[in-house]
Amino acid sequence: MRQRHASQAVRRAREFEAFVAGAAGRLLHAATLLTAEAPDDNPRARRLLTLSLARTYACWDRLRGEDPYDRTRQDLATRFARGAWHHYGALGRSRPHPGSPLAPLTPQERLILVLRLHEGVAEEQTAALLGLSTERVRAICHRATSTLLHRPRGPAPAVPAAKAVPS
Repeated sequence: MRQRHASQAVRRAREFEAFVAGAAGRLLHAATLLTAEAPDDNPRARRLLTLSLARTYACWDRLRGEDPYDRTRQDLATRFARGAWHHYGALGRSRPHPGSPLAPLTPQERLILVLRLHEGVAEEQTAALLGLSTERVRAICHRATSTLLHRPRGPAPAVPAAKAVPS
């Protein structure tokens, strides 16, 4: 009996390790986009991913045909949304890294944009995951995309004064 449990535990650990080896990079990138941290300095994203992977591992035997990547991504998104709500109130503005491409967006806009465009999650699934209407998800996604595509331009560069030529 013990030997069977031990072999099941080893099999479970190997399966999970294989899943993490294949999915962790993409999930970490998604988490880094969500937190709007620098790719080489992303402690919040790493913590989100670690907690989500731990949750997936805890229910690994109960997945039964469910996609572990989808389960982990859902947990990651839920944790991010909950954390943003608690830290900044109603998915308000956080303090993203200024070099992040998604820095101008609110956490909610980042979440929807990452789920929809980076992860390819359908509007209906995104809406169900976040408890929003499909129309609201579509509107937020359009607003976020417009914000990124039509960033305000900075001031024009200063033109040096022409030097006077002596006569």
